[in-house]
Amino acid sequence: MHLASPDLVSPNLISPDLSSSNLDIPSQAPALLDFSIPLEAPHPSASSILKRLIDIVGSLIGLVILAILLVPIAIAIKLDSPGPILYSQERYGLLGKPFQVYKFRSMVQNADELKAQIKNEAKGLIFKNQNDPRVTRVGRFLRKTSLDEFPQFWNVLKGEMSLVGTRPPTTDEVKQYQAHHWQRLSVKPGITGEWQVNGRSLIKDFEDIVHLDLRYQAQWHPLYDLVLILKTVRILITKTGAY
Repeated sequence: MHLASPDLVSPNLISPDLSSSNLDIPSQAPALLDFSIPLEAPHPSASSILKRLIDIVGSLIGLVILAILLVPIAIAIKLDSPGPILYSQERYGLLGKPFQVYKFRSMVQNADELKAQIKNEAKGLIFKNQNDPRVTRVGRFLRKTSLDEFPQFWNVLKGEMSLVGTRPPTTDEVKQYQAHHWQRLSVKPGITGEWQVNGRSLIKDFEDIVHLDLRYQAQWHPLYDLVLILKTVRILITKTGAY
């Protein structure tokens, strides 16, 4: 799972306000895009009651695990490099609606400013570099184990994301979308999905990711979500395809 991009955090992360000063997360109001989004109706998965129930149960389990791991991860991040513990970034979800996604910080504090100096090893509207120097020592471990994405269970509980879906794109990415790319956003973005169980960081062509996302939409069923979740757990145990 991609991505990266407060002083000791209160253990009560499952609070309705993740932007509190205790978490030292940059406060950013999502900005609306200045162009029309060519999507009219969401995919049936977006209104599935069973899928939402799976998301709620799964996110609560994930948040319980997060509460257990929060303090040791927070200490490791603070000892490894200066900066906040959590990283917040604007992403785009269902039908192009902006929201703030949360992750454990896995890069140096000024990673966004340094991005232009890093070679992009991917093709298309994604950014990847296997040996990205912005990634910290602790951050590399968090990414390898996908622990950096555990705060996103809060996004799932809030309904902004799903356990299974597409990777939530950044503002820079959606500004360059072509017509067929928008179809990705007819479903909620997910913590995992076809891309994550079919190569993760080893897939370096954005069009391949789009193909997998559209395949998910064509094959979707609540039980298929459970299959992808089980595959994700297996991949996390074997640490396949992540860096």
